[in-house]
Amino acid sequence: MKYLLIVAISLLAADPPKQPIAFSHKQHAGDFKLPCATCHVNPSPGEAMTFPAEAKCMACHNSVKTDSPEIQRLAKFVADAKRVPWVRVYQVPAIIFWSHKSHLDAGAKCVECHGNVAALSVMTKEKETSMGSCMECHRQKKVSNDCSFCHERQN
Repeated sequence: MKYLLIVAISLLAADPPKQPIAFSHKQHAGDFKLPCATCHVNPSPGEAMTFPAEAKCMACHNSVKTDSPEIQRLAKFVADAKRVPWVRVYQVPAIIFWSHKSHLDAGAKCVECHGNVAALSVMTKEKETSMGSCMECHRQKKVSNDCSFCHERQN
């Protein structure tokens, strides 16, 4: 158990991944108060949130901060018709069935799993999403901790 705690702490303490474009959630979600779903949509069937479409970013950045090197880098991705290769910060293993839709439908808030992203200038893993942390949350919310609940797709 002590080893698992050390591993969990080291996962949280790791440097955030280098992103292709510097992006501040603090500025967009904090200062401008943009809700998470403004950029991270959850298309049907609703299992996985998405990274924002570059066109959504450019809706503002065609005229806002156009002299910024980061916005110029974004504009180049758009001009080249390429997706920004964002590096995921949170990801569950492939053996887990995890649904944003079921969690949002149950009233979960983004901050519960992702921490206070609106305070981050650089996106980093603020909360551990280990089996233990998920099971503890399920215990607190009185949701099943049966193995097949997360390790087999539920219909």
